[in-house]
Amino acid sequence: MKFKSLYLCAALALALTGCSSTKAIKATPLAAPATITAKKAALTTNQEQRWSHLDLLRDTIPGMSVDRAYELLKDRKFTKVVVGVVDSGIDIEHPDLKPVIWVNEKEIAGNGIDDDKNGYVDDIHGWNFLGNAEHENMEFVRILKKGDDGSERYKKAKAEYDKEYQEALAGKQQIDFIINADKAIRQELKKDNYTADDLKKFNTSDPTMNAVKGRLIQILSQISKEEFDEEIKGAKDHYDGQINYNLNLQFDGRKIVGDNPDDFNDRNYGNNNVIGPVKDGAKHGTHVAGIIAQGRNNGIGGDGVATPVVSIMAVRAVPDGDEYDKDVALAIRYAVDNGAKVINGSFGKYYSAHSEWVYDAIKYAASKDVLIVCAAGNEGTDLNQPGGVERFPNDNMNGGPEISDSFLSVGAINYSLDGNFIADFSNYGKTDVDVFSPGVRIYATTPNNKYEFLQGTSMASPNAAGVAALIRAYYPKLKASQVKQIIMQSGIAIDLPVNAGGEETTKPFSELSRTGKIVNAYNAIILADQMSRK
Repeated sequence: MKFKSLYLCAALALALTGCSSTKAIKATPLAAPATITAKKAALTTNQEQRWSHLDLLRDTIPGMSVDRAYELLKDRKFTKVVVGVVDSGIDIEHPDLKPVIWVNEKEIAGNGIDDDKNGYVDDIHGWNFLGNAEHENMEFVRILKKGDDGSERYKKAKAEYDKEYQEALAGKQQIDFIINADKAIRQELKKDNYTADDLKKFNTSDPTMNAVKGRLIQILSQISKEEFDEEIKGAKDHYDGQINYNLNLQFDGRKIVGDNPDDFNDRNYGNNNVIGPVKDGAKHGTHVAGIIAQGRNNGIGGDGVATPVVSIMAVRAVPDGDEYDKDVALAIRYAVDNGAKVINGSFGKYYSAHSEWVYDAIKYAASKDVLIVCAAGNEGTDLNQPGGVERFPNDNMNGGPEISDSFLSVGAINYSLDGNFIADFSNYGKTDVDVFSPGVRIYATTPNNKYEFLQGTSMASPNAAGVAALIRAYYPKLKASQVKQIIMQSGIAIDLPVNAGGEETTKPFSELSRTGKIVNAYNAIILADQMSRK
């Protein structure tokens, strides 16, 4: 079904001249058809690598209409916006990110002096609050390590640990079996990059191996063997990391940092190596930064949502494991104090030892007119179900009223307009999730000059943050709270039953967030233009 016939084509706003930035944008906001017929999108390679920039009506793909937004903004003036990326580190040497990395011009590189008196020595591109630490426990493991205090929190943490550890052992066993099966198949076929057709020629009398073979044929009909190998490696690293570090009661990941994470006033720690001790450890943060600001229309990799108008401030505070509340709170404050107007937080957890520190930092950001965009989480759960889990960070302390009007929570959508429209991993919630944006198979920068497809609400959040940065760049007089409202109000409402959390029973997409909408950059620019003139 083609959607183009179901809307009024928006005229490009006026012939833009040097003084056009003062003229109003005259364009018709986009809206979804009253009824959407379910369809599974078939994407070309180019479309898949940048589907979040495409348009529901023009391209029949539910992206954020970023390309159309740039048509509206052509030749208009903007003010550079600093986006703080609080994450695992960023490969600031990646050629597709290097031109957009923030530089602290008040600091003299390499002189060992805190020239700008901000408390951080030689923080040229940001700050690394983890120092040389790479791995870390989950928060519920840290609770267990402090001993049984008889609290409900301890009992809950213990139950969580027992469940997670057994699942990690089972997951590792399954992945090890697949790896061994893959090795046997490669030896039999005498090739590493075998295809689904190659597998059909592979004969075995082992029923278990046949089951693996059947599953591999299905997988390799959809992705390449190279992608499969990368996913298997990622899964192995994940389970090994859980058993060796995240869930290991004997592991102390903080020792190397040298601070007391339970003392908020102990702040003399970390360093200025924003990549981190291991470049591959910055994969998550590098990908997030790329979604916002990798080179646009340069013929390599994907495209950044806000590339021309942003500088990326790297703030390393998210280890392999659960982040510390102290690091998150200080990271937010660092970004705010050093000029960030948008902060992206693609992280989160379900236990918090010092949530008050983070709440105070969120309120501090709001008081300084800074918008925080945060991932809703990847557990496929309703954050607002009775007796449900609480995800940190959030802006509604203890389930009460919002403490900030400039904190945006983002869930993830898929590109298929069918029951799988909401990503099966994405959290949702009628009050705790504000809006959705693309988060499945997002193509962006990874360390060592590479690009990869990754997915998660971690990818949806920077897509929305990029739109926020566009608004703040072209309409700098708008407040952070207004930008949040613009993103929420200007989104496209989708009337579609979906399988939230991978469940077989469907729910209306309109009931899964406060807005029932997906982020739309084109509409956001139109509304921002209108609001800026009031």
